[in-house]
Amino acid sequence: MYHDIYISEKSVKIIGISATEQIMTERKPLMNEAIIRIENVSKTFTTTDNTVEALKNINLEIGRGEIFGIIGMSGAGKSTLVRTLNFLEKPTEGTVIIEDKDLSKLSEKEIRKVRTEIAMIFQSFNLLAQRTVLDNICFPLEIIGTPKAKARERARELLQIVGLEAKENSYPSQLSGGQKQRVAIARALANNPKILLCDEATSALDPTTTKAILKLLKEINEKYGITIVIITHEMTVVQEICSHVAIIDEGVLAEHGTVEEVFSHPKSKAAKKLVFMVNHSTPRMDGRRCIRITFSENSSFEPVIANMVLECNAPVNILLADTQDIGGIAHGQMILQLPEDTATQEKMIEYLKRCNLEVEDEDWPCD
Repeated sequence: MYHDIYISEKSVKIIGISATEQIMTERKPLMNEAIIRIENVSKTFTTTDNTVEALKNINLEIGRGEIFGIIGMSGAGKSTLVRTLNFLEKPTEGTVIIEDKDLSKLSEKEIRKVRTEIAMIFQSFNLLAQRTVLDNICFPLEIIGTPKAKARERARELLQIVGLEAKENSYPSQLSGGQKQRVAIARALANNPKILLCDEATSALDPTTTKAILKLLKEINEKYGITIVIITHEMTVVQEICSHVAIIDEGVLAEHGTVEEVFSHPKSKAAKKLVFMVNHSTPRMDGRRCIRITFSENSSFEPVIANMVLECNAPVNILLADTQDIGGIAHGQMILQLPEDTATQEKMIEYLKRCNLEVEDEDWPCD
């Protein structure tokens, strides 16, 4: 599409694209530049009865334009962590830096200004029941004093982005769960945020709707360069759209890295539990050696284990087998329990390495 260019002394504007495209086109992400820095963040909640350390010395960087997943089991501290990113929850110790702004050094007024660039969506949608879809999206614009006509124009642009143009006069009670979350996303984008925080945003949705919402978030990220932070307890959500992931366990940053790294080579006990998604009470005979093998794209469908058993004339116990699509590439993993005989163990390991598989000893959690 051809766009006219209007040049003035103060600005360059592209005529023929929406306000959303105009503002967000100017915000092309500089990849690897940190937009969020979490430095030595701890959070303690104190009541009359006890003290709970929800976060313990968290240090983490989130790059501009990334889709970053923060994952952990219920009660791990991940929701507390995401609320520190906009200082809805002020850390007991440490600080959060958004771009070059240290939130701990800002006044309440200055923090409120920063929050206009950090939007948030929730599991429960938080829509206003007595307002139509269009008026729900207009609400944050009304708060900052946007004229009604301009706010409604902006809201309609956002409804096009989330695919709900036909629902502008509907009320939340007339919408499905997925439609409600799309309205919540549109409302969150109203003020052109640089960062979008998603706190368990798909947990109340069915798998098909979850995939659709995740696809929408990925499209928004790719088209407008908005940094998205996703809080979840579901590894499948992280696997679907995130580029990087941090694992929180009992208030501690257990592990972080690219999704591919953490999926392929989980190091911490918490990461292994989430990646493998199995019960830690998996039975195992004491004293047996366990190994984890990682298949490459070229070997994930070859009968390597069957050939190894025939070659070594000894059985193995498959404790776990899993193949996952990460970034469009098949990654397979197995955890094998090897026979007692040391010579047979080494022969099997040597065979697997000859097949170009990655092999490492695995302290399989069975406590």
